[in-house]
Parts: sequence; structure tokens; C-alpha cells
Amino acid sequence: MKIYWNGKSKNIIGAKIKKLRKNAGLTQKALAEKLQLEGQEFSDLTILRIEQGTRFVPDYEVAVLADFFGVTTDELLKGNIENDSIH
Repeated sequence: MKIYWNGKSKNIIGAKIKKLRKNAGLTQKALAEKLQLEGQEFSDLTILRIEQGTRFVPDYEVAVLADFFGVTTDELLKGNIENDSIH
């Protein structure tokens, strides 16, 4: 399997996840715990790595995160964080 990486970030949703998490008033640990309660395998280290762009995010996790924050996968995957509708 070939994984594409632009040399800077291994995902394009990290900054948006961080913004959504902070807007929800959650720490990385609290977000991980809430996702674990929903049966998902996320740790605070997983959230940290996603936000830092040092971890690839599979499509099923993008869907889980979008659902958790009440946004669409398109909102996570498209657009610029400064110009998007996520507040």
C-alpha cells in the first residue's frame, strides 16, 4: 500500500479537529474518553498525533470524528480552516 505524505502533515483534518475540540471545551484526554465510551479506539496520544499531523487518519476515523462533532466529512476534508464554516 502506498501512503501519500506531503512532507509536512500526514492528514488534512488535524487543525480542524483541534479547533472543534477546543470549541467544545474538551481536552485531548476528554475527547478520547468520550470516543472510547462510544466504542472507538482513540487515546489522548491518538488525538495529539492527529492534531499535530503526525498520524494518518483512516476514512472510518474521519467519519467517526465528523459524527462526534456534528459536522460532515466534507467539512473536515475540504476548505481552509480560516475560511470554513466550522466555528
